[in-house]
Amino acid sequence: MAEWSLYMIRLANGFLYTGIAEDVERRLKEHREGGRKAAKYLRGKGPLTLVFQQTMGTRSQALKAEAAVKKLPRREKENIIRGITPLAPPPAGANTPHEG
Repeated sequence: MAEWSLYMIRLANGFLYTGIAEDVERRLKEHREGGRKAAKYLRGKGPLTLVFQQTMGTRSQALKAEAAVKKLPRREKENIIRGITPLAPPPAGANTPHEG
């Protein structure tokens, strides 16, 4: 079973975009290239910087985490990025958060 991750990307204007993917690096590349598979919201808003990623487990778990993060105010998202506020306990053996 594939491991899904939640990620956050900082746009050139400082806004944060939250998404999920099985392969975050591939997904970030798609967003940066701006092609058919890129999120329409991100087109023309680069440079895009990956600032957070955390393995969530199943797609369902990742979708639930994504929905929860999207409801948070910016301050709380920034605290997650800085490691001040934990997102949710990752499943056993999951990768630790990444700051970039």
